[in-house]
Amino acid sequence: MADRRLQVFYTVAKQLSFTKAAELLFMTQPAVTFQVKQLEEHFNTRLFERSHGKISLTPAGELALDYAERILNLTAEMEARIAELTGQVSGPLLIGASTTIAEYMLPRLLGEFKQKHPETQARLTVANSETIERKVADHTLDIGLIEAPSHHPNLITQVCCEDELVMICAPYSDLAKQSSVTPEQVASHPYISREAGSGTRECIDEYFRSNGVNLDELNLVMELGSREAIKGAVAAGLGVAIVSSTTVAKEVRLGELVAIPLNPPLRRQLSLVYPQEKFRSKLLQSFLEFLERSPLVKNQIDISL
Repeated sequence: MADRRLQVFYTVAKQLSFTKAAELLFMTQPAVTFQVKQLEEHFNTRLFERSHGKISLTPAGELALDYAERILNLTAEMEARIAELTGQVSGPLLIGASTTIAEYMLPRLLGEFKQKHPETQARLTVANSETIERKVADHTLDIGLIEAPSHHPNLITQVCCEDELVMICAPYSDLAKQSSVTPEQVASHPYISREAGSGTRECIDEYFRSNGVNLDELNLVMELGSREAIKGAVAAGLGVAIVSSTTVAKEVRLGELVAIPLNPPLRRQLSLVYPQEKFRSKLLQSFLEFLERSPLVKNQIDISL
């Protein structure tokens, strides 16, 4: 309902990129540029500085962004509240999740939620925890499930369940017959890590530090942005890695990998993140309440304001 030019301007201003805004809005870049130009003509001032392929907000742009955010939030709230007068939970739910959660937790959860509320449409974005957190803060996503606590001051973080991480190695590795391995033992072998920005990487790095292993001591041979790539590299004998136990159950069962508990154990809390706004749509509130009651979510989620 809000002026389309304002929606386009807001997306460009948050992304500081016409290209990224066009992707998010499912528009062509010339169409995005035209909408912003129309708004600038309406206000008779430039909203963006453009130089050397980069853009930044002018003082007028900063002011327009502040008002645009408030207008768009109020518009969304109005539409949601009027729609809720029907008593029906419906509409799109924009969910972001890190890879492990998206592939091993969410399919069943979203299926059960869809059965309860058939008029809803879940739209899932899969990325690392840092990216999901940023998209929730930008209101590109309604809610995120990430593998590390949020660092963003404008987001609410709630623990939803725990996940145990284990060391994996090839079946012929000299560690394969161990009943458990210490951080020092892992550090002494060629080690394959997730990429920077990954919630899993952050959790594992903190585990090494808290157990007296300096990250510089790791025999790091690869940094990979895909869990499947890591499993493949480990199965090929290129090194060891630390991963969620739930993600390697099939490979362990088939004898392609060996999973060994860490000593001391490494358990991480998987977290739910969503904006702090006092108003929540009935759809989002219903999803939060559904997660709280779900037997798949082990810990209680406090969804009170």
